[in-house]
Amino acid sequence: MSKKWSVFRFKVKQEQSAQRLDLVMSESVDELSRSKSKKIIDLGGVHINGRRVRNCSAPLVANDLVEIYLDHQALDPFRLTSENIIYQDKYLVVINKPAQVDTQPTHARFKGTLYEAVRWYLQTPFNKHQKDNIGMVQRLDRGTSGLITFSLHPRAHKAMTESFVTHSIEKKYLALVSGNPDKDNAEIRSLLARSRYENKVKSVAKGGKEAITQYKVIERFSDCCLVEVTILTGRSHQIRVHMSESGFPLIGDTLYGGPASIGSIHVERPLLHAYQLKFDHPVTREQLFFEAPVSVDIESLLNFLRDLSL
Repeated sequence: MSKKWSVFRFKVKQEQSAQRLDLVMSESVDELSRSKSKKIIDLGGVHINGRRVRNCSAPLVANDLVEIYLDHQALDPFRLTSENIIYQDKYLVVINKPAQVDTQPTHARFKGTLYEAVRWYLQTPFNKHQKDNIGMVQRLDRGTSGLITFSLHPRAHKAMTESFVTHSIEKKYLALVSGNPDKDNAEIRSLLARSRYENKVKSVAKGGKEAITQYKVIERFSDCCLVEVTILTGRSHQIRVHMSESGFPLIGDTLYGGPASIGSIHVERPLLHAYQLKFDHPVTREQLFFEAPVSVDIESLLNFLRDLSL
């Protein structure tokens, strides 16, 4: 579990039997008010005997195990708007994901994740003829912003999944990294595996999955640079690991050795943005190309660095 998470566990006392869940939470955990407890339950951060419960009035039984997961993100759920939608038809949707939004449900939340937000969006009046049949064919880390695709129709699910598995989808990212590579272009190849002890991914001599990353320097500054990254494989944390192991960790990526600030500016997330997607439509086979403008936080930092360079 990430160190940025908090987990509270308690067993229901005999005298708390049949009481409301939100009331018992506020009585049992000093850090939680009843109003905050209600929001956490609504998000999906409370589990009873290992099962997620989102009903504030859920009655409890003595010795029930209550687990409360907090990710310390906003308690107001993320909601998609038309500004987030890059492309949509009845088969798929392409979204410009903000940073700090989880792609898929976690222990701490179901409501407000991108997956749930897509479900919510499809139930709005604008989409009243669009059925809720979502395939999660791609994932981005919480801290990564940019383009992500969901399939919306049974005819699209298999084809989209195969496109990602066979790496026929072209994905390009922009990253602001610490340091300046000697070469303007480079390719990194390694086998990647997750270390359970460290809870992060690293290159290994054997037993991992092949990962191929290509990068090109776009703009250089005194002690960092903007790079365009193309991944020929789609491994978890691939860009973050490869850039870090090459000596150029992403700014804001403290898990992989990146600096937490640029000058006096604190950075809240790894500065990685998925800015281009190119693939064939899963049904019509039309070639699609999408580009998302760089996120506001990265653009602001780039302007700051350019001003310093003048």
